[in-house]
Amino acid sequence: MNSRRQFLRNTSALTLGSLVVPQLTQATNLFSAVATPPIGIQLFTLFGLMNEDPKSTLEKVAAVGYKEVESAFSLRGNYYGYTAKEFKALVSGLGMTWRAHHAGGAPFRPRAAAPRPAATGAPAAGGQPAGGQAPPQRPPMDFSKMPPMLNLRDNYQQLVDDAVEGGLSYLVCSSTPVATVDEINKSIEVFQKTGEAAKKAGIGFAYHNHSTEFDPVEGGKTPYELILSQTDKDLVKMELDLAWATKAGKDPVELFKQHPGRFPLWHIKDIKADKNSITEVGNGVVDFRRAFAAAKTAGLKYFFVEQDMAPGGIDSITTSYSNLNKILA
Repeated sequence: MNSRRQFLRNTSALTLGSLVVPQLTQATNLFSAVATPPIGIQLFTLFGLMNEDPKSTLEKVAAVGYKEVESAFSLRGNYYGYTAKEFKALVSGLGMTWRAHHAGGAPFRPRAAAPRPAATGAPAAGGQPAGGQAPPQRPPMDFSKMPPMLNLRDNYQQLVDDAVEGGLSYLVCSSTPVATVDEINKSIEVFQKTGEAAKKAGIGFAYHNHSTEFDPVEGGKTPYELILSQTDKDLVKMELDLAWATKAGKDPVELFKQHPGRFPLWHIKDIKADKNSITEVGNGVVDFRRAFAAAKTAGLKYFFVEQDMAPGGIDSITTSYSNLNKILA
């Protein structure tokens, strides 16, 4: 399974560890009279395509109907080879809003190369690509040539400054070492400093989870519990990944009730019944309707479709967009 954590582990060593559907604008039945945020996308979903040709890829994303963008790291460095100001202009020029950016909580060191995902032909049952036609093969990605990546431990102020220059609403920690209490405590220190800097700059800061944050560590507490309880709720918000929470056996709605207003960002990700295979939104077992019905309790402001390095590329994000519109309708 291609989770971001697995991807980073495979490519790095942590130190410190075409259907176009009209945009839905209101869904009062699910949102309890709260206006529905526009549908957004986390660009890690299109990792290979964004590294090949970010401008062309974003044009296709906009054509599907997505209105909000959350960026991730890139082999091109910076923001897909652009400065924050340049990337904002590119996204805005396509009728979308660059809303948030993912940055690692600690440094990682890329290896020389890794297999590159196909852009089209989402695998069907039995591993055969959809339509029975093999997706185009691409050469391995060469991580040895990737420019140094900024991280929150060492570069939180620069990342905050870039976020302000890009007009972002949130800076988000994509992943951080949480295998031990010591790692968790160090990460919490980074989160507090980043949250303070972000608030001073007039933006928000949030933490994005995987499933392992719900695994108990020394003392029986989970990293997620410790992060929630030992950070300032006004400085450190959460970006809940609904699929990873579901995989861990957690009920997103119960999390919202326990920590109301703490979840302004969501990842709209789906997972199959095996709890191992990430799939297009609506093709798995995540109960999105129930989650969206509790959006007001969560404090939801923005949400982003994510399918980690989607094998179907644009076809996959089109399916997710169409299905999500049906879910929200």
